[in-house]
Parts: sequence; C-alpha cells; structure tokens
Amino acid sequence: MKNVDSKGAHVHEGKQAIAKKLRSGMRHVPGARNGALQILFLLLQLGLVVAWFMLSRRYITNFYLLCEFISLCVVLYIVRSDSSSSFKIPWIILNLALPVLGGLSYVVFGHVRFSKAERKRIKAIEFKAAEIMFERSDALDDFGKARPEMAKQAQYTRNNAIAPIYSGTETEYFRSGEEAFPKLLDELEHAQKFIFMEFFIIHTGYMWDTIEEVLARKAAEGVEVRLMYDSIGSMGLVPGNFVERLEAKGIHACEFNRLTNILSSRFNNRDHRKIVVIDGNVGFTGGVNLADEYINRIERFGYWKDTMLMLRGEAVRNLSVVFLSLWEFMQWEALDYHKYMPTISPQAKGFVQPYADSPYDNENVGENVYRGVLSRANDYVYITTPYLIIDDEMINALTIAAKSGVDVRIITPGIPDKKTAYTLTRSYYEVLLRSGVRIFEYTPGFMHAKMFVADDNSAVVGTINLDYRSLCHHFECAVWMCDTPVIADIKADMLECMEKSREVTLNMCQNKSLMWRVWQALLRILAPLF
Repeated sequence: MKNVDSKGAHVHEGKQAIAKKLRSGMRHVPGARNGALQILFLLLQLGLVVAWFMLSRRYITNFYLLCEFISLCVVLYIVRSDSSSSFKIPWIILNLALPVLGGLSYVVFGHVRFSKAERKRIKAIEFKAAEIMFERSDALDDFGKARPEMAKQAQYTRNNAIAPIYSGTETEYFRSGEEAFPKLLDELEHAQKFIFMEFFIIHTGYMWDTIEEVLARKAAEGVEVRLMYDSIGSMGLVPGNFVERLEAKGIHACEFNRLTNILSSRFNNRDHRKIVVIDGNVGFTGGVNLADEYINRIERFGYWKDTMLMLRGEAVRNLSVVFLSLWEFMQWEALDYHKYMPTISPQAKGFVQPYADSPYDNENVGENVYRGVLSRANDYVYITTPYLIIDDEMINALTIAAKSGVDVRIITPGIPDKKTAYTLTRSYYEVLLRSGVRIFEYTPGFMHAKMFVADDNSAVVGTINLDYRSLCHHFECAVWMCDTPVIADIKADMLECMEKSREVTLNMCQNKSLMWRVWQALLRILAPLF
C-alpha cells in the first residue's frame, strides 16, 4: 500500500482498522430472476422442512432431548458472544422456552457465516477500499484543530467505518422528496462519465419511469450506469425480468441478496442504503427511495415527510467506494476504483464525513455515531425517525442527555406505515418522557426522515433508523457534518415539523390497558430478533 505525506500520519492506523470491517454483501447467484420460480423454490424449501419433521415423529423423544442439548449449548455460546445484551436476551429466552425452534433458529439465523473463499475475497476488497480511501490526506488534522472536542468522534468513524473526513465539499439539503427529485434529475442529465445508484426500494411508476428513461438515454450516450437494489425491499414492486430489461438498455443492474433461500444466515440482512454518485463529484443520500409516495405523487400514509442531502466535492469519494466495494463482491467484477474518484475540491465551509455501516461485524457504527452526538451535546439534540425501537444503550444515551439538561426532542410518525412497529415505538415513550425527553408525533402523515441535529454545529442525515433493523441487521449509510451551512436548514425544518406535530404527554402513555402493556412488552422482547 502507498504512503502519504506528513498529514497522512493516521493512514496506517486507518488501514489497520480495516481488519475489523466487513464492507461487503452477499454472494451473487446467477440464474433466472423470474418471481414465480423464486416463490416455487421457497415453497419447496418449506415443504422439505415439514417433511423432515413428519418423518422424525417416531423418534420424537430422542429428537427433543437432542434439541434441548443443542439449545443449552447455544445459550452458553450466546452468553459468551460479543453481542449486546439487548440482542442476547431474546435469543436466550427463545432457546429456553422453545428448545426445538430456538436452537435451530439460532444455528440458522443467529449469526452470519462465510466460506473460506468468501472471507478471502472480502479481505482483498477491504484492503483495496482502504487503499483508495487513504491514498491521500484527509482533513482529520485540520478538523482536530478546529473542533478538538469532536476530533475523537471523527477519528472513531474514520477508523471503524473506513471513512475519512473532508473539508472541500459543498452540501445542499432538501426538505422533501418532491424538492429533491428535480435536482436529482438535473444532475443525472449532466452525467458525462458514470452514474451509480443503490436503493432499498424501487417501485415502477412516475418517479422510477422518469429516472429509467434518463438512465437509458445516458447509457446510450456512452455513460457507464450501474444500479443496485434490494430484493426484499423491491419485491413485487418491479417486474420479474427487471434486471434483464435494464441490461438490454445498457444499464448494469444487480439485485442484492435475492429471495432464493430463506434458510440462509444472511436472509435477514438487507441493503437499506440510498446512494447516488454522478461522475465521482456529486453524491446523494437520505431517506428517499425510488417510489411515487416518496415524492408525494401518491398518498399512502398521509403526507410522506422525507429528506435528502446532496454533496459536491471530495467527500463523494466515500460514497463511491462504499458502492464499488459492495458491487465488486456481489458481481465478482474487479473494478479500478481510481476511475471513479472526485476531480473537484470546491471551497466550502465546514467538514463532511460520509460513512457506511455493515451487519457483518461487531461494530455498530450507526448507533455509536448517534450516541456520540448525544454525549457531546450541550444545548439541544433534535431527532427524526420513522421507528423508535431501541436497546438499553440508546435509551441510556437519550435519558442521560435529557437528565443533564440537554433539550432532547424526537419526532416520530403521526400516521404509521406498520402497526406493529408503531406499537413498539410507543412502548418506549414513557421511559423517555419521564427522563425529560420530549416526543412529537408528526400529524400530517408518515415521518420517514432519519436525522440528528445538535447545538447548531453538527448533524447526521442518512438511511439509519432508530430500530434494530437499521442499527444491527441492515447495510446502511449516512453523512455526519460539522459547521456546514445546511445544519441551520435542518434545524429549521425540524422546528417546523414540531409545529405541525402533537406533543406526547405522560398521561397519554399511562392510559393504556393491562393487555396492551403486556402486548408491548412481548413485542419488545422479540424486536431484536427481526
């Protein structure tokens, strides 16, 4: 690997940290993508499982004792693992209560397994990504001088997410999907070299059809276009021949973690990222997926409140490498990352640090960045999240900040998209309200934005919800900013959302039936498993 100038003294440290990270995705399985065949394959798997249980009935006693032994071994393994207590406890309860189901479930779904060949390839891609990230100096030293109280936070993310921090990057904030969409189209139209797009949800309709037309036209002009989308997130929303259709138009397409094996240890890990990179110099991320409700062209749960952030300059490098490393692993395609790096470094105020999080390591970067914002805040922290399903560590971070005099406010949906998630979200209200946290439910509709803003000097915008899926199970990304002009815009947007929201009170939480509280408690026990 290359060395850099004196400002790159942290490079070696950053490259050592790469050994802890797994920035890659699932093995690409070539073959037909017909939806009917996938469903048939899943039904066949379920049939085989049922048949196996039916044939084993005559040996039920021995089978049960074997499962008890397996569950006991699994419990001991879980206790000694590095997972958080919030993740361990539900699995322990499940194994002790249901030894047949619990032990086998953990063996299949409890942790992710890689073959020797996959681990070797992951390591190679990791070091390749680290080398391109750290081949030049970033702004960590300058940031440490400007903001010494936040330097450790930036260094943590730099080392553990392999995410340098930059100064030469402009930022633009969009308060809604319909505000971001025209800008996204305009930037796509100006692409000259390449376009990368990575989304959890694509749904054919006005928004996607408009984008697809632009992508096909740019591909015909010689622009390199790559699109990655999640199989579960887009299931039933795109045609079965979607990849083939795009490839025929010159758009290189990749379906992430295809729905073929429900017994895979990776089935629960989805690509929840939203990334657009254009010519290496312009990048987008945020909560907006490629479906009409995100631009309020159609109404599903009232007004769909979402946000997006655009970067222009050096920090786009991080988004490009995040996309390329996952694409390379999935598609078995060796790529020259240097071709896709930024070529501009505009004069801009503040510092920008895009980063990604992976479910394949024991480092919850997304949650730790959020907790870092809370621990450093002196005046206020405002938060928006569609789901509030949190572990003890995040509860402690929120309540300690509030008890220390920080004005902590959380905006959640007034109209939910999932009733179970909404019930779980509301189950956390009482403990937070008692500590002084203020909670607002966005009455116009569904709050899908994922943002933190604190003390007028730092903010996070990205794809990371405050729930177990985002914090533990999904591939995610976000941008942490310090002293950038858009922080004032984000704060103003949040305050406007609060004015349109109803504030939750303790009395509203306490007037619940016993059965309702039991149901909430049961859901909270099981939440980390899903």
